[in-house]
Amino acid sequence: MVNDPSEKKPPAPAETPSEKPAGASAEKPAAAPPKPAAPAAPKPPAVPPPPKEGPVPLDNDLVKRFKARFGDNIREAWTDRKQAILVVDRESLAEISEYSRDDEGFDYLVDLTAVDWPKREKRFDVVLNLYSFKKNERLRLKVFLGEGENCPSVTGVWSTANWLERECFDMFGIVFEGHPKLTRILLPDEWQGHPLRKDYDILTQDTAWVRENLGIESGQ
Repeated sequence: MVNDPSEKKPPAPAETPSEKPAGASAEKPAAAPPKPAAPAAPKPPAVPPPPKEGPVPLDNDLVKRFKARFGDNIREAWTDRKQAILVVDRESLAEISEYSRDDEGFDYLVDLTAVDWPKREKRFDVVLNLYSFKKNERLRLKVFLGEGENCPSVTGVWSTANWLERECFDMFGIVFEGHPKLTRILLPDEWQGHPLRKDYDILTQDTAWVRENLGIESGQ
């Protein structure tokens, strides 16, 4: 049969993009995006410098008022653990105490005690810890005493000093001039020695008093 030249052959199918001539190189896969950089490690918090140890000289308004009133009778002034400390002349203690109460508002004697430094020329510290209710503030007065030196009583300034001075006399043997009745408060009146002195051994006792009053040779 004779082909009709009018008949057209169907067009060849179009080559799909996936179809590549033989021998053509394959396309390289796209490079993976770079990984984000790891966040920088946080810096450790700054460590504050350690607090200074020991007393630091003090010259604030409080100290200036005391020095303006009492001059060289304020021997030293420093702060220790945020508390103001004044070392005052022994003979001026009563007057300085009155000023502390009446003018500076330290109306409460929290404690009165002593510290024994047997190798020091001025063997004892007499320490008064004061508090102001109005100012919510503390102040420490300190007096240095040599062996055998007396300390002025402050019972006329703060009534609580009565019992505190008796305890200090009982434990350290410090005599407070002007105290209305300076007698022992913890130990018997006849007891020999003062137990909080550094040269009074912890096992030391008045064996004569123990024998006479308790009828035994040792209270240990």
